[in-house]
Amino acid sequence: MTRLVALFLFALAAPLAARESLGVFDQWAAFRDDKPQRCYAIAKAQGSPPAPAYATVSTWPDRKVRGVVHIVLSREVADKSAVRLALGGKRFDLVAKGRNAWTKNPGDDAAIVAALRSASRMSVSARSAKGGNFSDRYALSGVATAIDAATVGCAKRS
Repeated sequence: MTRLVALFLFALAAPLAARESLGVFDQWAAFRDDKPQRCYAIAKAQGSPPAPAYATVSTWPDRKVRGVVHIVLSREVADKSAVRLALGGKRFDLVAKGRNAWTKNPGDDAAIVAALRSASRMSVSARSAKGGNFSDRYALSGVATAIDAATVGCAKRS
């Protein structure tokens, strides 16, 4: 998880001016950042969550990292709470700190990306730090094209 936390912190530090749109594909969009070089597909959670929630699938060519799944949840997760991503009948356990959730290993990233391509909806559920369970839901129309655009966007610059 440390690797992913570091990647996320680098993403937050990237200036907005360096962001280039690679396209909007229904519910998903793709972007490229130059420094550090990163391309990603991103979507907002549906509805009106209490805080902005979104899902990303990122590629970091300089770090040789591809297809990293990162979820920013609408609520802070209770300590040691299970976080579960449901996708097309498949379930994946995530690790979380605060409002951020990641997969446990690169194999889970690859399995989620493969499942994203054939599912129509995704949800991420957990127990809130303030009590009670919650779920953030995502429509997946456009996800495959956005992931492909992000992959190609970074391949052109490598």
